[in-house]
Amino acid sequence: MREIVLDTETTGFDAQGDDRIIEIGCVELFNYIPTGETFHVYINPKRDVPIEAQNVHGITTQFLKDKPLFREVADDFINFIQEDMLIIHNASFDVGFLNAELKRVNRPLIQMLRVLDTLAMARRKFPAGPNSLDALCKRFDIDNSNRTYHGALLDSELLADVYLELTGQRQANLELANESGPEQQQQTSPSKSSAKKRKTPLKSGLTKEEEQAHSAFLDTMKTEPLWKQFL
Repeated sequence: MREIVLDTETTGFDAQGDDRIIEIGCVELFNYIPTGETFHVYINPKRDVPIEAQNVHGITTQFLKDKPLFREVADDFINFIQEDMLIIHNASFDVGFLNAELKRVNRPLIQMLRVLDTLAMARRKFPAGPNSLDALCKRFDIDNSNRTYHGALLDSELLADVYLELTGQRQANLELANESGPEQQQQTSPSKSSAKKRKTPLKSGLTKEEEQAHSAFLDTMKTEPLWKQFL
């Protein structure tokens, strides 16, 4: 099962007015495990970024001047998310902006049936709140110390961790890793085995005649067998 954790940054709150998306970040999950595949792009909104928005995400008008327009990255974005489930915190906000941008460039809109809102999930699980991304990171002991500003890719990565906690998949993955850990360690580090050499070798179960017959058979081989190193 492929899922995409998604976040956006914008110039403001009015998706149907003059505000625009300026950053998209996506993280791919496969069977609840991050694959390392991401989609990240900054977008030129063809307008100024208000200081109030800059204070949230730190993205300036000057920084975005040489970035692509949404129509130039729309197909790459669509190809990345494909038809898979989208995991979004406060989904109506991000989907509203994405659909406004997609509509302007005549691309198919995102249907809410394929969207899972982690804010709604968190409110059902923790009705007393708070349920912001920062609050959930704190609740689940997820390190968000690098989140000085909001950022679409960083927030998607944090949200992926929060989503796994909300669904109980993080604990399941940890238990699976613990179960497979010793075997993997044995396979990758055989030199660290704790087995000790016997002080007295085990006595062979072969008779003297059987040992002689086996030795004679080895002598008939064209190349010296590895087994002779142990005789």
